[in-house]
Amino acid sequence: MSTHTNDPATVRRLLTTPATWAVVGLSTNRARPAYGVSQYVRDGLGMTIVPVNLRGEDTLGMTGYKRLADVPAPVAVVDCFVNSQRVGEVVDDAIAERERLGIEAVWLQLGVIDEAAAERAKAVGLEVVMDACPAIESPRLGI
Repeated sequence: MSTHTNDPATVRRLLTTPATWAVVGLSTNRARPAYGVSQYVRDGLGMTIVPVNLRGEDTLGMTGYKRLADVPAPVAVVDCFVNSQRVGEVVDDAIAERERLGIEAVWLQLGVIDEAAAERAKAVGLEVVMDACPAIESPRLGI
């Protein structure tokens, strides 16, 4: 199995194209990285955020959902703030919901790595960014 490498053009396009991002693992816990990064993606990059968390909590003024299957369309990017052991399941959910939601990409956050899940996503035409944070990539790319 090959090791995934992020495509800088894909990263740039995802960070600069206004879209809806479903953030799996975003809750009301302000101490978690998902909260601050999601705030940055919304306020700094101009994206619409849809929180997805186990309790379905509303977060950052947006309606929360318990799972991707509950989210109304459209969603362009599924941003995964779950650990590497759980992310395969989230990627599989994104694959299952891609047509209904219009999902174009999965973004696995910094430290979240699952090569097999990345390969499954790519095999169905989803773009994959793995082990990267939008709040780090944006300034690095001058966005």
